[in-house]
Amino acid sequence: MKKITLFTLCVTLFANLAFAQSEDTEGCKDYPMFNRMPNFHIASCDVKEFDAYQFTIENSTDGEAKRENVEGKFYQLTYNLNDGAAEVSNLQVFRNFENALKKINATIVGKVVESGNSYSFICAKVAKDGKETWIKIESSIPEYYITVVERQAMVQAIQANEMLEALNTDGYIALDILFDTGKSTIKDESLPIVDEIYSLLSNNQDLNVSIEGHTDNVGNANDNKILSDQRAKAVMDALIAKGTKKERLSSVGWGQEKPVADNRSESGRSKNRRVEIVKK
Repeated sequence: MKKITLFTLCVTLFANLAFAQSEDTEGCKDYPMFNRMPNFHIASCDVKEFDAYQFTIENSTDGEAKRENVEGKFYQLTYNLNDGAAEVSNLQVFRNFENALKKINATIVGKVVESGNSYSFICAKVAKDGKETWIKIESSIPEYYITVVERQAMVQAIQANEMLEALNTDGYIALDILFDTGKSTIKDESLPIVDEIYSLLSNNQDLNVSIEGHTDNVGNANDNKILSDQRAKAVMDALIAKGTKKERLSSVGWGQEKPVADNRSESGRSKNRRVEIVKK
């Protein structure tokens, strides 16, 4: 019988642990557009069929820097340096990805790469065959992060009868009505939602509603409140223009006062940017 010493057991356990910490998390894989940095593994991943992310489109890390809200299929990957691998620098990660982006004819829309700046990033977009893919690279060795959104319009799934059911059950429904960045102009892709609200009100003449706007916590709280109020009013005005009687409607903006998700993540912030239809 082979004798197993404590030393052998410890070496084996250490080797197994190191191997495990160099393996990709189950179900995670690289985004097809990029190879990974050598000696890194995927520590975590998040893929959603439809979500939103705000990509910085200025060479600035300031909280007020201009951003583009991009919606579509969402990918987020976190890479960790393998145990025992030689450490690389954040600059090495950024330079590698910047060269990779140039090779695929990406347009870099925002970049800050500074030694010692933990908020350094590269944001880029690739336009090909009528499609846009947006990318953000961040690095904080021993980790680096890739966020990708394949821009696409959301398929309208909410119908008037579903809105009515939610109003009767919960008293409200949250809708993802999109607006131009920093404005109260309803985007064309969200007009079908407005049409469904109008259909709901037309088919239920006794129903009166309050249209209530909400934002995330990015930016000035007072400005957010004003913007949310303007957006709620824009939806109300669109319904009135279609023929809904004004006395059946009211509007209010709550700004960032009533979050429904954690504002510390982009996924949470996207849930907080919403318009609610509330039964009166």
